[in-house]
Amino acid sequence: MIPEIELIKPENQVYCRPQAFTDITTHYCPGCTHGVAHRLIAEVLDEMGIAEQTIGVAPVGCSVFAYNYFDTDFVEAAHGRAPAMATGIKRVLPDKVVFTYQGDGDLASIGMAEIMHAAARGENITVVFINNAIYGMTGGQMAPTTLPGMKTSSSQLGRDVETQGFPIRMSEMIAQMDGAGYVVRRSLHDPANIRKSKKAIRTAFEAQLKGLGFSMVELLSTCPTNWGITPIDSLQWVNDHMVPVYPLGDFKVSQTVAELKI
Repeated sequence: MIPEIELIKPENQVYCRPQAFTDITTHYCPGCTHGVAHRLIAEVLDEMGIAEQTIGVAPVGCSVFAYNYFDTDFVEAAHGRAPAMATGIKRVLPDKVVFTYQGDGDLASIGMAEIMHAAARGENITVVFINNAIYGMTGGQMAPTTLPGMKTSSSQLGRDVETQGFPIRMSEMIAQMDGAGYVVRRSLHDPANIRKSKKAIRTAFEAQLKGLGFSMVELLSTCPTNWGITPIDSLQWVNDHMVPVYPLGDFKVSQTVAELKI
């Protein structure tokens, strides 16, 4: 007897590539959460319908090829200079949505002056700040956000706070600037926090559209390759080691941003 053939039922689509993405494979290492951050931004651009009016700024670092992955206008800035370039673009083209996508070595080291003064001036731009506590692209050196005792290629015995200082908490610092309207820290280490990260990114873009000043979303991220652990272990490492040093939360939400009720 011929066995009965079970009819194949139509499947429900549960995933599709955001339209704000290009159809290209990324260069990021397996387990790196840069790709998660990219997807969240792309989803927000699609849902808000603003991809066509958006200009991204990517500096040197792991994010340097971001312009390949987003189907939006993009420019590349020198290391640390993304806020300055974004300032110029936004002032010349105030109707555009302008955001920078920066790592911790870029934003908190060579670009420290740029980001602080952009926030102090209240530039109406959005910053997505990827904090993985290490220089990812250049060889895994110690970054301004490297944790005390954390081993890197330039602190092989672990970061010694007596000689190398303490980690810099950028969100807490920038929240003190009068020009900052929205400054929060989220994480990409599990689904619940990823959902919160997406909401924060959308709030930051909404704040820019309303002309509410400088906004920054810091995202705790992984770097399994330079941390020397597996992708799965790196997610737990964020929760166990990074979150205690970089607590998640809202560090500045101006009244006008709070009224957006996103």
